[in-house]
Amino acid sequence: MTGMTHAMLKGSNVPLDAMAVRAVLRWTPGPGVPDVDVSALLLGASGQVRSDEDFVFYNQPRHPSGLVRRLPKRSVPEGLTDTIEADLAALDPSVDQVVIAASCDEAAFGRVSDLRISLYDAASADGEPLAVFDVRAETGEETAVICGELYRRGEGWKFRAVGQGYPTGLVGLATAFGISVDEAEAAAEPDDTEALEPEAASQGPVLPPPPSAPPAVPPPGPVAPDPDEQATVVHQQPAYGYPQPTAAPRPGYGYPQPAYGYPQPAAAAAYAPDPAFVLPPQGPQFIRP
Repeated sequence: MTGMTHAMLKGSNVPLDAMAVRAVLRWTPGPGVPDVDVSALLLGASGQVRSDEDFVFYNQPRHPSGLVRRLPKRSVPEGLTDTIEADLAALDPSVDQVVIAASCDEAAFGRVSDLRISLYDAASADGEPLAVFDVRAETGEETAVICGELYRRGEGWKFRAVGQGYPTGLVGLATAFGISVDEAEAAAEPDDTEALEPEAASQGPVLPPPPSAPPAVPPPGPVAPDPDEQATVVHQQPAYGYPQPTAAPRPGYGYPQPAYGYPQPAAAAAYAPDPAFVLPPQGPQFIRP
């Protein structure tokens, strides 16, 4: 492969003669274009990281072995670059592949122009790239993309162009490969509404406003008594807030008054003594002399 650059298509692979490589991610910056970060995941035969130390990114730019590291970003005439360097020949045999990924959590890759990964021989400072792959977003909504992977094949290594996107950013990409992400760090910053919630809670529960009192009902006016009945009409003071039923008139003193509206029985005839009535003879009278 010396002196020859392979322009790769998605899914294609090439064998590597170089045992130490630089994977250079390049893109064109501009207004509205998010910043891009490169990262690497060292995977075992199971396709997962062996531990959280196998994740090399901007907050952990160097693997504990020192064999995989992230280099500082650079500005070049073609744009900006972010680089991963790996010493493949010296990696532990338990490392089966090294995934090279890109992420931009500020926006989606649909806004990133001319994203390309170029693979160089790390031993050659100014040599031509061994392989190049133009990474294109499939939906435009991806916030993380696996650009390519370095993987063992027999006694050597190969490079595959991948271009698989994730809509969940660097956190989603890392967890997919077994990285334990701290939920507190992964959580997004709360918005202004969420920030106010604890303060509102400290003020105690918010009670609903008291119900408005219903309008006061004026007391009913005096009811004129019926002239045929000597009734005493009593007006009761209504309770505040609720209307009260009208008091029924009391009957006149003496006998109950007839209910008006219903037929009444005829008046009884005047009493007349019976002329044939005779008192019985009196018995002995106990009269003292």
